[in-house]
Amino acid sequence: MRDHGDAGGDGFLKYVDQTGRGLANQGWKDSGDSIRHRDGRLAAAPIALCEVQAYAYEAARGGAALLRAFGRPGADAWEEWAERLSGHFRERFWVEDARGPYPAVALDRDGRPVDSVTSGFGHLLGTGLLNREESALLAARLSAPDLDSGHGLRTLSSESVGFNPYGYHIGSIWPHDTAIAVHGLVRAGFPEAAAPLAAGLLTASAAFDARLPELFAGHGTGAGTRPAPYPASCRPQAWAAASSVLVLRSALGLDADVPGGQ
Repeated sequence: MRDHGDAGGDGFLKYVDQTGRGLANQGWKDSGDSIRHRDGRLAAAPIALCEVQAYAYEAARGGAALLRAFGRPGADAWEEWAERLSGHFRERFWVEDARGPYPAVALDRDGRPVDSVTSGFGHLLGTGLLNREESALLAARLSAPDLDSGHGLRTLSSESVGFNPYGYHIGSIWPHDTAIAVHGLVRAGFPEAAAPLAAGLLTASAAFDARLPELFAGHGTGAGTRPAPYPASCRPQAWAAASSVLVLRSALGLDADVPGGQ
């Protein structure tokens, strides 16, 4: 992360396909149109994803805790690296719309925030990258109907340009993505915001005969509505199935015991 992930020297981990034959996007939302600005424009690589910075922060803090627990050197340096990343993230990623501030999904080639509202908020929560006030802002965003369909989180806000309930990563619902948000909300201290998302996954599971698919369509909700299947979605699928385990862990308050960590 430190020596090879920061191609631009600005402190953020990035990706770019330099062959012309690889994936344009190399986060979990790896379709070519998944990382876009609020006005619908596609982001140009190299791209620094918000959630990757959160993963990096948590990894550095966790690594420091391990080093310290085993009496190995380097813990202080990794904690300092993590705090620098946190500060840079706060300065560069946060943007604002009519509802208030939120972190952009990414920074583009020119370091500009890619300002769409996405389910990526859920991946930041509980990692330690955000403070309490920032986490509360994201908990409110994840609870709003443009992201929460009632059956899980839409990958892209229904109010965004380019939203498509059948778009692979631009409006569809992925169970594992929602489960990560549930877990993050609980870890960050917002179980009341996590509960409706978990309940939504349960209703979705019932609609799919207790075999959650890889993804399904992100249509609106109402009394008696059912989630719509996505064509060619894997069912069953490994991380969709594993989402039930993560939701259960969150409900029971089970987490790894990391000395000095989360």
